[in-house]
Amino acid sequence: MSRKPELRGRAARLARLLPGTASPGQAARAPFVLLVVLLLGGGLIGLLVLNSALSEGSFKLTDLQKDTKSLTDEQQALQRDIDAYSAPDALVRRARELGMVPGGDPAFLDPDGTVKGVPSAAPDADPVTYRMPLALAPEVIDSTVVPTPTASPTPTETVVPAPEDVVPTPETVPSDVPLPTTTTPGR
Repeated sequence: MSRKPELRGRAARLARLLPGTASPGQAARAPFVLLVVLLLGGGLIGLLVLNSALSEGSFKLTDLQKDTKSLTDEQQALQRDIDAYSAPDALVRRARELGMVPGGDPAFLDPDGTVKGVPSAAPDADPVTYRMPLALAPEVIDSTVVPTPTASPTPTETVVPAPEDVVPTPETVPSDVPLPTTTTPGR
């Protein structure tokens, strides 16, 4: 007759905690297997969540990189436009289109009111080259109503007529009417 050996120590305590089963060895194995399955399942779910978060971050990063590239391209295009408009030859061309002429020698005022330098008038440009500017002021184009300052308590309004398309030439203007000239402010 074979007798089962008595369990001692920790094994005896674990065997007493579990309800009666066919054999004490199988009862101790079931919680361990359950614990391993739970740990593996939890690890798998954790990896799935981590992988999803990383892929979502990757998509956001790709979208942000596309936005950054398009905004950088737009900034460079705007900078090229600014450089083209601020080039000296472009400024001279646009000033001539507006009817401006180069100014003469400037004079400067000291804080005490004395004048330094000898001012000179702008050199006379060929009167035939005077043209209407390509872009007129909005108030001239629209013939808007411009209020005139008066001493009366109620404001009055004056209509400013739009200029004609033709600028008078020296032959059609009487000699006592000055031609329009432009001056440049001191530097």
